[in-house]
Amino acid sequence: RDDSKAASLAEKLFRAFGRRITSIELIPSHGGVFEVEYNGELIFSKKEKGRFPEEGEVEAKIESALEAPNG
Repeated sequence: RDDSKAASLAEKLFRAFGRRITSIELIPSHGGVFEVEYNGELIFSKKEKGRFPEEGEVEAKIESALEAPNG
């Protein structure tokens, strides 16, 4: 289910980034929507891509955002 995938991803993100991220919010939805935002910016959308994120895909995008000057 999407809920368990979202919870699993949240756990992975906390393990990967520790205190570098301060919160993760899971918002239940319907219709196959699975989106990940970082600092208000959409970094992954299942609706746009037609698939769930691949292993490490979201982590890599967050890492890039953290390394950016405004991260």
